[in-house]
Amino acid sequence: MKKISLSLLSLSAICMPSSAQKATPERPNIVFILADDMGYGDLSCFGSKHVKTPNIDRLSEQGTTFTQCYAGSGISSPSRCSLMTGLSSGHARIRDNQCPVGGRIGIKVSTKGDTTYIHRTNLMPEDTTLATVLSAAGYRTCLVNKWHLDGYDPQAAPNHRGFHEFYGWTISTVHSNAPYYYPYYRFDGDQLINIRENRNDRHIRHNTDISTDDAIRFIDRQKDQQQPFFLYLAFDAPHEPYIIDEKTWRWHDIDAPFASPEEKENAQRYAALIEHMDAAVGRLIKHLEEQGLSENTLVIFASDNGAAIQAPLPQLNCNAGFRGRKAQLYEGGIRVPLIVYQPGRVPVRRLENMVYFPDFMPTLAAVAKGSALPSRTDGMDISPLFFGKDVDTDHRMLYWEFPGKQRAARLGNWKCVTIKKNAPLELYNLKDDPGEQHNLAKDYPEMVQLFDEAMRRMRTPSECWPLPEDKAVK
Repeated sequence: MKKISLSLLSLSAICMPSSAQKATPERPNIVFILADDMGYGDLSCFGSKHVKTPNIDRLSEQGTTFTQCYAGSGISSPSRCSLMTGLSSGHARIRDNQCPVGGRIGIKVSTKGDTTYIHRTNLMPEDTTLATVLSAAGYRTCLVNKWHLDGYDPQAAPNHRGFHEFYGWTISTVHSNAPYYYPYYRFDGDQLINIRENRNDRHIRHNTDISTDDAIRFIDRQKDQQQPFFLYLAFDAPHEPYIIDEKTWRWHDIDAPFASPEEKENAQRYAALIEHMDAAVGRLIKHLEEQGLSENTLVIFASDNGAAIQAPLPQLNCNAGFRGRKAQLYEGGIRVPLIVYQPGRVPVRRLENMVYFPDFMPTLAAVAKGSALPSRTDGMDISPLFFGKDVDTDHRMLYWEFPGKQRAARLGNWKCVTIKKNAPLELYNLKDDPGEQHNLAKDYPEMVQLFDEAMRRMRTPSECWPLPEDKAVK
């Protein structure tokens, strides 16, 4: 693909190309659905025995399922940054949820209502996003719900970073993201609006339902337009706090050992959040079918990272037996479900190809028949895998880092990782040991050294996460 400057990308995003036309099966609408903190094992089609997800299962049964997909990071902001920019956490603007220097200072509210002041950085105007690339290809772009890339800068909201439309919440406005699941405040572009049914902390409209309604309204506005659309629907579920009333979704019994009634109720709420999201996905797919848009729409479903420590990890087997969890670079923190669905075009397959979030920048640009990409991407075009063809994705190295604290890389069956500051690198053969239980670093010291040297080359210094070994910030 031809690579052009950011200024030309921005201009193309504003002026819709004259060649723009309605979506077709070969140049489809794109709906990217992202769960939040949902583990690899939390879907029925990925092995869950406790969570019922018939609608997402149907996408898997009728589409292509990837069993070795990796998120951009083990937590929200850097993972979504990789998704949106096509850069690994060794090159991306945002490499952790908080930054030790730079960025902007703002208030973080805990689930208990406590407030602390922290630094976050945000995507800058010069950062090319997936929305910018698809806008330049003639797509109408919309983000619904969670962005998490604005830091504490109101001018870094999604509608200032390539999206034509935005409905949801931002980090920079504290009261717009609390209470988490039954919000009173919500953004419509730059305007802060109210969900009147939830005033005075009433639990009437759940955010999963609000977000699905916003997504469907966007689709309805676009269905008769001479322009395809890109809808990025980023649910909150099942991110903690696990808040969902039984009147919103029935909690079912879970046959597993729990230490207390409170622990069991937490698991029931967690499962209910995923099942409620599954119902929302079913409602969205049904609407596409009823509007005659299904065959012209590519649907992608994934999670932004593994399940959190607050989740019922052992009882529900949220991370499918993988070691680790959210905020760690073991498999349980970064391996996520990926399902691709488009009737009549995406075949029924279950693939073991190694893919990850930076791939979506070149991949969706190819799907959209776009010709513009930023000067640097860390991903590759995996769109042939969506449509029944084969492409080698495994003879390359994937890289992740939490600067100065954790780093990991995978090449073929081998993975090198450390999740503790200044701790030695560990080495695993994931084909023989997917649970990362047998550290082979002492058996293959030369391989560990080669991984170490390669990982150092796969990162550039960051002004917000400076490391002692970084002689200069580039």
